[in-house]
Amino acid sequence: MSKKAPDVFVIAFCLILLAAAATWLLPGGAYERRQEKVGDSTREVVVPGTYHVEPSKPQLAAIFMAPLRGFLRMGAIIALIFVVGGAFNILNDTGAIAAGIYQLVKLLGKRSYLIIPIVMVVFSFFGGAYGMCEEAMPFALIFVPMAIALGYDSLVGICLSFVAAGVGFAAGFLNPFTVQISQGIAGVPLGSGIGYRLVVWAVVTAVTITWVMVYAARVKADPTRSPMYDLDRQRREELDKEEAAQTVFTWRHGVCLLILAGAVVGLVVGSTVLKWYMIEFGALFFAMGIFAGLAAGIGPSRLAKSFVAGAKDIASAALIVAFAGGIVVILEDGHILDTILYGMASVTSHFGGVLAAQAMCVLQNILNFFIPSGSTKAVLTMPLLAPLADLSGITRQTLVLAYQLGAGFTSMIIPTSGVTVGTLALAKIPYERWVKWHWPMQLVFFLLSMLALVWPALTAWS
Repeated sequence: MSKKAPDVFVIAFCLILLAAAATWLLPGGAYERRQEKVGDSTREVVVPGTYHVEPSKPQLAAIFMAPLRGFLRMGAIIALIFVVGGAFNILNDTGAIAAGIYQLVKLLGKRSYLIIPIVMVVFSFFGGAYGMCEEAMPFALIFVPMAIALGYDSLVGICLSFVAAGVGFAAGFLNPFTVQISQGIAGVPLGSGIGYRLVVWAVVTAVTITWVMVYAARVKADPTRSPMYDLDRQRREELDKEEAAQTVFTWRHGVCLLILAGAVVGLVVGSTVLKWYMIEFGALFFAMGIFAGLAAGIGPSRLAKSFVAGAKDIASAALIVAFAGGIVVILEDGHILDTILYGMASVTSHFGGVLAAQAMCVLQNILNFFIPSGSTKAVLTMPLLAPLADLSGITRQTLVLAYQLGAGFTSMIIPTSGVTVGTLALAKIPYERWVKWHWPMQLVFFLLSMLALVWPALTAWS
C-alpha cells in the first residue's frame, strides 16, 4: 500500500527549511538590476553578466517569521483569492449555472450529442477566463448521471466539466490564478498577450473535445469498451427506475447568467483596456457575487454566509501562498536568490530560446506533483524564473505561458490534487481507472504545450 502524500503545508514548510539551510551552505551573490519601462509601469530586470559574489546571511529565527512575512508580501494576491472563492460560491448557490445547463439539454432534444462540445466550451471558457477549478467539482453530480442516461459513461460525464475546466485553466487566456498572478509577479502588463493565448486555448479545447467525442461515440456503440462498464451498468439500472430530477429555469437564473456574462466582459475590458490590477479584479468578482445573489432572491444573511463559506473553502489555497511567499523572503534575506539564478542560468544559457522555454515548462510539470496549487507555484517560481528568462533569451511573456501550461494540465491526474481526488470521489470513479484512461490525453497535452512554446520563443513574443 502506497503512503499518503504529505500535506501541501508540510511540503511548503519543508521548502522554507530547505531555503534556510541553503543560506548556510550556498555563497552569497547578486546581479546588478536596472529599471525597465513596461507600458505604464516599470520593473526591475537582471543585467546579464553582472553576477558577483558577496557575503551570505544565514537564516534561522526567520524560519518562523517567513509565513507571516510572506502573507504581507503577497497580501493583494491572497485577498483576491478569498474574494473570488466567496463570490463564486454565491454564484453556485443561485443554481443559475446548473439550471442553464438543463435548459440547454431540453432545447437540444435529439441533438443531445451537441451537449459535449457546447458544455465543454462553456466550462473551458470559465477555466480560461475565471480560473474555474474547485467550482467544477459539484457538476460531477449533474453530468455523470446525464452522460450515462445519454448512453455514454461516467468518464465522459466528468470530461464535460472537470476536464474541460482543467483544460481552460491550463491554457487560460485571462485566468486570474495563473496568468494574472504570474504576469503581476513577472512585471508583465496584466491581460497582455491575450491574442496568442486565445489561439492556444482554442486549439487545446478543440483537440480535447474531439478526443472526448470520438471516445463517447465508441462507448455509445459498444458500452463494454468503457473502463467503467461494470460500475456504470449498475448506475444505468438505477436511473431506469428513477426519474431524473429536473431543474426549472427561472427568470432569476437568467438574470444571474447575464450578470456573469457582464462580469466576463468587465474582466476582458478591465484587463486589456483599463489596466486593472488585483484590487479592481477583486472588486469585480465581489460585485458579481453580490448582484447575482440579490437577483436570485438570496437574503443578506444567507448571502454573507455563502460568501464566507466560499472563502473558507479556499482558505488553504490563500494561506499556502503566504508560505510560498515566505520561501522567497528567506532566499532574498539570505542573499542567495541571485546565486540560485546564476546556477540555473548557467545550465539554461546553453539552450536556445525554444529549449529554455520548454525546459521551464517541464520544471513546472515536475513541481506540480508536489504543489498542485497554480497560484502557489506562481508565487514560488516566478520571482526565480522571471529574471532567468531575461538571462536565457526568452521574454517574460513566454515564461508566463510556459508556467501556466506546465502548472495546469497534470493537475488533472496527479494524486496530490485535492480537486482531482475529490471530483473522482463524487463521480465514483476509481483513481487507478482514471489514470489508465487519462494518461494518453496527458501525453497529447504535453506535446501541445511543447509546440505552443515554439512560436513565442522564436519571435520574442511580448
